Amino acid sequence: MARYALLLLPSTNRVYADAAVRLTVAEIEVFNASVLGRRLSDIGETTIGGVPYVTFSAAEISDRDASLLANLSSIYALFRRVDDRLMEPVELRSLDRFDDDLITIQKYQGKTNEQFTKLLLNVTLLTSAFADEMLDRKFRVLDPLCGRGTTLNQALMYGFDAAGMDLDQKDFEAYSSFIQTWLKRKHLKHSAEVTRVRREKQVVARRLHVDVGVTKESYKAGDSLELVYVNADTTKAPEFYRPSTFDLVVADAPYGVQHGSRTGERGLHRSPLDLLAAAVPGWSRLLRPGGALGISWNTNVARRADAAAVLADAGLEPLDSGPYQGFSHRVDQAIVRDILVARRCS
Repeated sequence: MARYALLLLPSTNRVYADAAVRLTVAEIEVFNASVLGRRLSDIGETTIGGVPYVTFSAAEISDRDASLLANLSSIYALFRRVDDRLMEPVELRSLDRFDDDLITIQKYQGKTNEQFTKLLLNVTLLTSAFADEMLDRKFRVLDPLCGRGTTLNQALMYGFDAAGMDLDQKDFEAYSSFIQTWLKRKHLKHSAEVTRVRREKQVVARRLHVDVGVTKESYKAGDSLELVYVNADTTKAPEFYRPSTFDLVVADAPYGVQHGSRTGERGLHRSPLDLLAAAVPGWSRLLRPGGALGISWNTNVARRADAAAVLADAGLEPLDSGPYQGFSHRVDQAIVRDILVARRCS
């Protein structure tokens, strides 16, 4: 058995950095169970030269295994330990299709940590029935609470089609401006337009639609990525997207501290459960059979068991054991964030 050591990507968020090793251990365990055939063992934390690493043992790491692990949310480098003094780097080829400033350039108050966004997307994908296809095809991802688009951008980075919804007009405008400016600055072949959605002669939403090519050649060949963002109430998602057309639904629910959640005309609530109870049945209908839904939320304002019950009531199967219990972490004094994932079986 060979021993491997994973060096974590530095995080500008000190609190998240403190939890990153433990979160990475849980994430690797999900990778191991879903796509690595449980070939990794002895997964844990080791300090080498005064630096914390996540280490594991494996008889062999194939090129495909390394390509899967290259997409871990906090990975910076992977080494095979030759002996107690020497480590040999393992070549990593991630799914990333664009420059990483697509993820990092936006700075605003309340932005979700980019590494956590990637973690949530990864765990949701690995929970789906399509986990083995992570490296081989284009997934379709919906963030029904997309805000200023961190999840949308991460989906694009992976070469996936991305769709979003959010009721906040300022967030919609900010993201529309950002993504169109970024595409132009990067000289990427694309088309982009914002239109009004009308029903019975009334404007019911605005819609951003973008087609972008990873390369000029792929765009000319019609092989482009699609990005759609609808500025509307997330409880009405089935009115704007067709059922059974998404592989993944990923949502970072309001934390109930600086702002609450809104559900139609019922006002502002600290608990995200009201929003989830109103919206999850619609989100579930948008998933393909075998697709997965992943949510993150503040456990200080909603218990995990209650959130799991909401997903189960919508006909989803929550995965709530083993490594899926390892993602709770503190964000600040008022927020303890966790991840819950569920699969649509039929």
